[in-house]
Amino acid sequence: TFQTNILTELKNWKLNLIQHHKFQMRQEKEKHAAHVKQLQNEVENQKELLHTYEISISRKDEVITNLTQALEKQKERVELMRKFTLWRIQHVKAKQEEYANRIADRHFRTALMKKVWAAWRSVSEVRWKDQVARACQLRAEDVCVQLTNDYEAKIAELTAALEQTKAEILQLHSERDQYEDTMKKAFMRGVCALNLEAMTMFQGK
Repeated sequence: TFQTNILTELKNWKLNLIQHHKFQMRQEKEKHAAHVKQLQNEVENQKELLHTYEISISRKDEVITNLTQALEKQKERVELMRKFTLWRIQHVKAKQEEYANRIADRHFRTALMKKVWAAWRSVSEVRWKDQVARACQLRAEDVCVQLTNDYEAKIAELTAALEQTKAEILQLHSERDQYEDTMKKAFMRGVCALNLEAMTMFQGK
């Protein structure tokens, strides 16, 4: 009958509507599951990236610590070298003063001996005969010549020692300048190595 057909049609329409609704629900669940899975994958990737960044930062901190320690050691070595150089310079100056004092003392003794000899000669000319006085004068002149030769030889020796000391001072200054230049180059190489390593890590990531 017509009523039966209408009821059948309504029942079929209801079943179709229910099936369509279930189909849409299933599609939404699948989309939701796929979206959740995608978000989980992104979270895992972010965790791995974060871990990689943590390792990179840790390595960078370690490199900075090592460079800082190396610079402190080099600074201590430079300070020790500076103190040693100052000590050497003071020691050389003390030796120079000692040599100068010795030369002055010997010069004073020689001048005193000449004065004594002159006084003794004036007395001997009065008390002794001319022949004895001439013999004594010749002997005294020989002694003075010998003393003068010894004095000049010692001056030459001290002058050579002074020149050698000056050469040692110049060498110490040169070594200090070279050591400071080596420290600057080592520092620049360390900084360049740090920048290169950091750039390599960030570019690699």
